[in-house]
Amino acid sequence: MDYQVSAKIQKLFDDVTALPEVQKALDFIEKDADNSIAEQIELTEIESPTFHEETRAKAYCQKLADLGLQDCHIDDFGNAVGLWKGKGNGPKILVEAHMDTVFPFGSVTKVRRENDVLYAPGIVDDTRGLAVLLSALRGLKASGLETAGDIVFVGTSREEGMGSLGGMKDFLDHNPDIDASISVDGAWCEGITYEATGFKTYEVNFYGIGGHAYGAFGLMANPLHAAARAVAKIADFQVPEDPRTTFCVSNFHAGNDAGVHAIVPKATIKFNFRSNSQEILDELNDRIFKAIQEACDEETARWGKDTITWDSKIYCDVPAGNQDIHAPMVEATYLAACKCAPDASKVYFNQGGSVNGNMAVGRGLPCVTIGGGLEDTKCHNLDEYYPIEGSYRCPQEVMLLLLMAAGIEGKTDSMYK
Repeated sequence: MDYQVSAKIQKLFDDVTALPEVQKALDFIEKDADNSIAEQIELTEIESPTFHEETRAKAYCQKLADLGLQDCHIDDFGNAVGLWKGKGNGPKILVEAHMDTVFPFGSVTKVRRENDVLYAPGIVDDTRGLAVLLSALRGLKASGLETAGDIVFVGTSREEGMGSLGGMKDFLDHNPDIDASISVDGAWCEGITYEATGFKTYEVNFYGIGGHAYGAFGLMANPLHAAARAVAKIADFQVPEDPRTTFCVSNFHAGNDAGVHAIVPKATIKFNFRSNSQEILDELNDRIFKAIQEACDEETARWGKDTITWDSKIYCDVPAGNQDIHAPMVEATYLAACKCAPDASKVYFNQGGSVNGNMAVGRGLPCVTIGGGLEDTKCHNLDEYYPIEGSYRCPQEVMLLLLMAAGIEGKTDSMYK
């Protein structure tokens, strides 16, 4: 990939990686791999569906405390928090991974290990991220270095699905002194996400009178038909490829099997749409609800009787945002990824993402998101797996980023100086 970093960030990276203490820490993290994998297994077996992270949060908070962090606690929003105290001469850096998974209770009983591959729902997303933070923290401790700035380690709640990045949002809302953020989420440590894909998720209900499918035919409009008209209109939308924009009607429900011969009084659709541009996201929002109103008007006019009405409920509302591809954090991440990846030529930039980092980027905070593994591992799938080989590489990358962001007391400046 043809990507050039600034002389300032290149020099900082060279200065940091030349320190013998840093090399000692990198070596330590590689040797820490078995310990990190054991923690990953332990945490995976503590099931943690979105909105039910309490047990895992307690376990993770204890691990942060056991590693010597200060002020370890579970905040009012379910986040497990611990503070690495700097010397007070640098920025305050957040590093986080989310504690929740998309899987309901009962999905995980025990992690299965075969031929150095771990198998379990949630073994990667984002339990691996939690283990990465702990290994990076042990590397920092092993280096013997002190940072200029504080580093806040957080296991966040409610990232997935209807959680709508809620733990991260609440944490940033109540910690306005954060200067930059690093997230570990997903599979690929070679992939760098620096743009924020905004998204919205809605439920829309269509209402009519309802009646017998035969006896009431022609006497009333059908809310299910209105919903179908709306979906058909949305399905024909054209959206730009760049900035990447998507839409999906993901749920369509009305009636039940017992009422198969009925005109339903209510129909429901759920949908989400996304864009890397806030302007386009807002425009798409308006287009969708215009189509819904048109569909209701058309179904009402078709029969000339009854009036189809609708209401909506929003589940997720995450802003889009972007930052310069040559922002210091992005350049530093590129260099760290190139050093730690098995093949530097495979380091790449993602075209946005819907992750906790959105909440930082949307606020104008420097932020990157990297993955915790080396290949696509069927995240959000019951067959999710994690290959152990090279697992130390992501915590090495995270530790280097933390040192460059917070600054090393008496040795190197922060990238933000």
